[in-house]
Amino acid sequence: MPQVRFDTYYRYEDLTRILQGYAQEYPRLVQLESIGHSYEGHHIWLVTVTNSETGPANDKPALWVDGNIHATEVAASSACLYLIQRLVKGYGTDAGVTRCLDTRAFYICPRVNPDGAEWALADRPRVIRSSTRPYPHDEESLGGLVMEDVDGDGRMLMMRMADPNGAWKVSQEEPRLLVRREPAESGGQYYRLFREGRVANFDGLTIGLAPVKEGLDLNRNFPINWRQEHEQEGAGPYPTSEPEVRTIVDFIVNHPNITGGVAFHTMSGVLLRPYGDKSDEALPAEDLWTYRTIGQKGTDLTGYPAISVYHDFRYHPHEVITGVFNDWLYEHLGLYAWVVEIWSPQRQAGLEGFDYIEWRREHPLEDDLKLLQWSDEILDGKGYVDWYPFEHPELGPVELGGWNWLYAFKNPPLELLEEEIAPFADWLIWHLLISPRLEIYQAKAEPLGQDAYLLQLVVQNSGWLPTYITKKAKENKVVRGVIAQIELPSGATLVSGQRREELGELEGRAYKPSAHFTYYASDITEDRAKVEWVVHAPQGGATKITVQHDRAGRAAAAVELKPSSGDGKGG
Repeated sequence: MPQVRFDTYYRYEDLTRILQGYAQEYPRLVQLESIGHSYEGHHIWLVTVTNSETGPANDKPALWVDGNIHATEVAASSACLYLIQRLVKGYGTDAGVTRCLDTRAFYICPRVNPDGAEWALADRPRVIRSSTRPYPHDEESLGGLVMEDVDGDGRMLMMRMADPNGAWKVSQEEPRLLVRREPAESGGQYYRLFREGRVANFDGLTIGLAPVKEGLDLNRNFPINWRQEHEQEGAGPYPTSEPEVRTIVDFIVNHPNITGGVAFHTMSGVLLRPYGDKSDEALPAEDLWTYRTIGQKGTDLTGYPAISVYHDFRYHPHEVITGVFNDWLYEHLGLYAWVVEIWSPQRQAGLEGFDYIEWRREHPLEDDLKLLQWSDEILDGKGYVDWYPFEHPELGPVELGGWNWLYAFKNPPLELLEEEIAPFADWLIWHLLISPRLEIYQAKAEPLGQDAYLLQLVVQNSGWLPTYITKKAKENKVVRGVIAQIELPSGATLVSGQRREELGELEGRAYKPSAHFTYYASDITEDRAKVEWVVHAPQGGATKITVQHDRAGRAAAAVELKPSSGDGKGG
């Protein structure tokens, strides 16, 4: 297979070859399939990773992992690739990986949005939010600033233009930096500051932002509290209107063995949990406690804080986001779902205690100085570019420079990529290992005489989470309990019991208290269920018993019906 490196960002053709290589080199562990097509017709690749010799993926609890739903967030695809690499290389040598793939399965979609990623990774990158499909109108803007690599050097920088009414000036502490002009200040050298790009139909006086022709945000198109364009920009004409989102939703809904989901994004260096539009008080208490436990494990392994979108990550205090992946997965399907925002340049520069969203609106100059020092010392100066003159095709003399946004902010710089994404694999493996899993604790037959047998089955959930996963799933009645089925040998008849028995849900260990001396500490066997049948089998033979649960997997046992020496047949 092609050599997989984690100091580069792969374009579509290379990514496809890598995924095909995994499937060819590890046929027992990896299956590759196209589960749909993007707007431009690219395959949306899905990698299933499990030990096929211990059963098909559909019969095992599974975890969904995806990345790169937003165009420029290409490190998300790298995180998915790193997980695949960790799994195939660790199987047989790492006990946790081996146990995970023997008993469970991963569904990994490294690039949900291949079209947008191709634009972001082009030699002259184009920056859009998500899909390349024109929306809400299929027409070019008549005027305004269009972000692009205007000088063709492969970087997306800033442009500054001298203007006596500009809002920016050169910092006295660090002349490379621009700082805001004081509210009552006048008489100095001031600049207007823009993202690098061209200005369509410039009139010589006014510059506005050109409406983005590709205005979709695929992570607003999921079928959870979807809102129209006037309420939330980019959500599409209707829920799952976009082929990329519809593909993901269809796959997840048609694979009820999925027990949780993690979507990789960039940036901020946080683990985000639902809700985006409601307070924590809206979650069942047990689900909130469990979210905190899973999040704390993620923090321990990655260093990323686990936070609520609504309480800690709103773009504006009076606005919420809806139609997003993790809210849909939790609210509609009752699964623990996360969005991981990879990479925090602020944290890399040593900033602490900053607000993830508020920092973008207001922060002290000292923070910029620390970031500049980080760029100079760690990134060899490539994170912040000294201002240089450029003859702009519409604006005339300007200067380009400032923060190299795509290189240092939107994704980890290539030399730091592997170190940043590596810790997530262990959290995802752990996240899957806590899923519920059915096991047959006991299956036996006791002769009753007169060719009759009492069959007894005890099934248990050996996972940490209950079979239903969340209280929200039970509340919404989206999950069915454990089903036990019996297949009789030739000539046998069922005297009592049903061929299909519903055993209800099985608890896990997730909701046990930590204080073992309390009233609530009784470790009752809510994780087990028992069912009995009486079978009349004159010829004996093997009885097959199967137990299954949509989320906890499938297990089977064969029970031989053998008469005891004192059966008394014929007497």
